[in-house]
Amino acid sequence: MSANFSNYVKGSEWRKRLDIFGDHHSLFNSDFDEWKQQRKVVRAFLSHQQLNQHVAKIIPDIIEKGLIPILDNLSEQGTVVDLQDLFARYTFEFASLIATGSKANCLMRIGLAENQFQKAIDDACEAIFARLLIPETFWKLQRWLGIGKERKYKKSWKILDKFWEKYLSIKREKLCEDQEGFNALTCYLTPHEIVGQTPTSNVMRGNIVGLIFATEDTTSTALSWFFWLLSKNPVSEIKIRQEVIKHIFPQNQVKKWRPTAGSLEQLNKLVYLHAALCETLRLFPPVPYEMRTPLQPDILPSGHRVDQKTGIVISSYAMGRMISIWGEDCHEFKPERWITKEGGIKHEASHKFFAFNAGPRICPGKEIGFTLTKAIITTIIHNYHVQLVETHPVTPNLSIVLRMKHGLMATINNRWA
Repeated sequence: MSANFSNYVKGSEWRKRLDIFGDHHSLFNSDFDEWKQQRKVVRAFLSHQQLNQHVAKIIPDIIEKGLIPILDNLSEQGTVVDLQDLFARYTFEFASLIATGSKANCLMRIGLAENQFQKAIDDACEAIFARLLIPETFWKLQRWLGIGKERKYKKSWKILDKFWEKYLSIKREKLCEDQEGFNALTCYLTPHEIVGQTPTSNVMRGNIVGLIFATEDTTSTALSWFFWLLSKNPVSEIKIRQEVIKHIFPQNQVKKWRPTAGSLEQLNKLVYLHAALCETLRLFPPVPYEMRTPLQPDILPSGHRVDQKTGIVISSYAMGRMISIWGEDCHEFKPERWITKEGGIKHEASHKFFAFNAGPRICPGKEIGFTLTKAIITTIIHNYHVQLVETHPVTPNLSIVLRMKHGLMATINNRWA
């Protein structure tokens, strides 16, 4: 992933199974010079000052106008809610705004309408997982016959195409009067300096859908496992609450916390929260494995010989549970392992802490993801008490994303009511 990066690519087998996210020209499925060019554009977009300013506005705005009213209502009604679904809706709203500049308005439809984009992504990811397990001839036969998971995969493709066409049409109509802030689709269509010449519709579709998928699915999945782990470790929840009061309310004027553009920077002071989030990602990485194909014969550090016909799977889920990497207590939820003696964050090498990938392909949206996640967690933990439904089964779904198969059911109690 890093030391011998040039010899290990995603390759044609990867693209064949994940073709819903674009062809070899899109960032998600590209290699070599094509990947370098797409990576350059994405990095420039995610690090752009205008995007950072936009992010600082939309995170508090959606929490204030969307998340908090829903949580308050759930508390008043005593209603059971699927937290995984709630997190998916919030992060989809955020992802839609930075990718297309358009509001999805899915937060206000809880219990009324299914998020079709999310459902399509979930079905596609399950089908991709099946493609990795069964012989190619079998899943291609399913595709030809229109049965099994391949039937859902085809339907998912149509839904994502419809989503793309809808937002592309909206953006083209409003391009001259775009008031939705800095977003990827506007940069593509302008064209913006960070993009250069406007790419083909297929490239834009692959990158926009990939950006939303990478933002929404990974963040909502991490949040779900975070609150599940917190329910098993109540002492950690207490420590996070105490840390929030100490650093965000220094004058001891404790009250309901509502994030603002300026207050997001305060989240960087919450060392224990950051550590608990890293510990969650270690145990439950949203993307539980990576695949690579060698271009030339090689000998791995383990002594195994590989060549162009070898498919290599790196399991970040297994790595998080290996004594040789994390020690005898690797199965424990222990945020303290991420805190130095001086009280700062202990930074682990990416080839050890593999949740964000490693080497040149490390996640370019890592910092935005941390800010978004911390804002949601702080809002919920400081203002509410989450009580999980004990009888509800919590198991990972068989997919390329480590989502919960049956969701995460809970009740919400307002701590300031």
